[in-house]
Amino acid sequence: MFDWDLRRRTSSAHILLGLAEERGIPVAACLEGTALPPEALSGSLAEITARQELRIVRNLVRRCGREPGLGALAGSRSHLSLAGPWGLAMLSSRTVREVIEVARRYLDTAFVFGRLTFEETSGEARLHLDDSQIPLELRTFLTERALAGIRTIGRELFSADIPLARIEFRHAAPENTAIYREIFGVRPSFGAQRTTAAFDRMYVDLPLPRPTEWARAACEQMCRDMLARRHVRTGVAGSVRDLLIRNPGAIPDQIAVASEMFMSPRTLSRRLNHEGTSFRALLDEVRQTLSEELLTHTDMTTEQLAARLGYAEAASFIRAFRRWKGCPPQEFRLRTSDIGYRIPAMSAALRTPQAMASARRPIGPVAAR
Repeated sequence: MFDWDLRRRTSSAHILLGLAEERGIPVAACLEGTALPPEALSGSLAEITARQELRIVRNLVRRCGREPGLGALAGSRSHLSLAGPWGLAMLSSRTVREVIEVARRYLDTAFVFGRLTFEETSGEARLHLDDSQIPLELRTFLTERALAGIRTIGRELFSADIPLARIEFRHAAPENTAIYREIFGVRPSFGAQRTTAAFDRMYVDLPLPRPTEWARAACEQMCRDMLARRHVRTGVAGSVRDLLIRNPGAIPDQIAVASEMFMSPRTLSRRLNHEGTSFRALLDEVRQTLSEELLTHTDMTTEQLAARLGYAEAASFIRAFRRWKGCPPQEFRLRTSDIGYRIPAMSAALRTPQAMASARRPIGPVAAR
């Protein structure tokens, strides 16, 4: 059962208002029936309920619903904005499969209405959207937005496309389908039994390309902000910590960090000792902070967390976490869930996404890292 009182960020609402403004529809008309004044959508921590966003969609569709591909256009403007630790989890994923696992858990809090499921056959992988709970008159817009948004966020993260074998929607075909081919790369099938995006199964477990420069920088800034709230670092220690968080899911060792800083590991140890710390202490600082954020704000498993934090096995991560917090990771998660933490806002770097000017190359053996 979809939770219509689920609170979500207002980034999707801003996209809806932007589409409405381009079509001459005033903000007040879009917000009619939501009980939201325009200022309620401002600010990095602003939230609305899924029910209120649905009303904005309804107001837009009533005025522009005959425009072919309007939902797909809305989805093509989606961003990973304000995704917080879920964004970190996506960026540190090693394969398409891991991204899909994270996306299925996160995207219903962002812009997807309905339940995403994933299945594989011998030659094909399929992402299904259960749209049965979406009001019929809004189904066309919201299903198109969901599938286009998922594709767009993938491009934003990795500057890479998974070539789609087919896209299927349950609603009837519009008169003009040109915009669909532009956004999805294929012409969708309409009147299908399920809403589905299908692609070749060979892509599921291929290593992902490196994150885009924008996504990497935004993630690095988020991590830096989290660490600074606990302990400000300057000098050599600050530079080391910046290198440790530079690439999500690929924390370097001391030799690699020393090489990046054009010094020997021994010199690095001496310089850090002079500042009252050590490489091990800084590495623990980074891993502890990131693990606490991911445990608190995502439902990633211990094994998934260990891999993203650079541990060879989950047991090593569990031992380290016990040393930091005096309890295993899952016990810490239960304690923090009882307290009721909220997902913090993403850093300013993520609130202003750059235009997607990067090359959109297919994920494949050549693009894999």
